Amino acid sequence: QEHYDVARRVQQTLQKYKSLQDIIAILGMDELSEEDKLTVARARKIQRFLSQPFHVAEVFTGIPGKFVQIEDTVKSFKAVVDGEYDHLPEAAFYMVGGIEEAVEKGKKLAAEAA
Repeated sequence: QEHYDVARRVQQTLQKYKSLQDIIAILGMDELSEEDKLTVARARKIQRFLSQPFHVAEVFTGIPGKFVQIEDTVKSFKAVVDGEYDHLPEAAFYMVGGIEEAVEKGKKLAAEAA
């Protein structure tokens, strides 16, 4: 049941983002409400997080594949949708396995920016 609920919330977040894209294209991000800005940020993180490196793609990406337990995946997406990782940059979610890797990557990116 939790898997289904989280999957639906992820879908709703991505659908809301898709519906906001026209507004963003015409008026820009500044014209969105704070709630919509959060939705956009979370949706973009979800999109990046969906880029988990696969073993079969290693030949093409040069990034070793990762295996993540489904329970960890569900828990991680729930945390992203709930805003627990709003403080992490979007780039931290790209081509990582579990959420722990995203947190580590976020720390590394913050250290590089400082």
